[in-house]
Amino acid sequence: MKCPYCGKNDDRVVDSREHRDGETIRRRRECLACNRRFTSYEQIEDIPYMVVKEDGSRQSFNRSKIMSGLLKACEKRPIAINQLEALVDSVESLLHTKPEREINADEIGNLIMERLRELDQVAYIRFASVYRRFEDIDAFAEMVRSLPSGDRPSS
Repeated sequence: MKCPYCGKNDDRVVDSREHRDGETIRRRRECLACNRRFTSYEQIEDIPYMVVKEDGSRQSFNRSKIMSGLLKACEKRPIAINQLEALVDSVESLLHTKPEREINADEIGNLIMERLRELDQVAYIRFASVYRRFEDIDAFAEMVRSLPSGDRPSS
């Protein structure tokens, strides 16, 4: 580590501590050339996952965007926030298992819908109506008909 005072690259670590919930390590260093002390911070380089949109554009994966969509779909439904967080966690965990750093928005949407369908049928239909951008009532009705009859939302 280059000393900010004399510019030499010869130092020793005097003290190391976790900083900000273990995401960063704070290191107190002493330059062996000028004997002055300075602090450095070390953290893991995070390479963002990119979401490839329908038009080919790319955006960084945004967990809060998914959560926002789920909150709208689940409004006035008996679904706890921790269930939604677990759903988003499961989607994000799946991203971490993939070797590619890019994923299609459709794939993410389908993963969410798959999990939401198991969680709450009404929320599933609400989310699907926005995600699938139904052009007419027939397409929407077909989605509802595709649900097993015992699982269809009641009026």
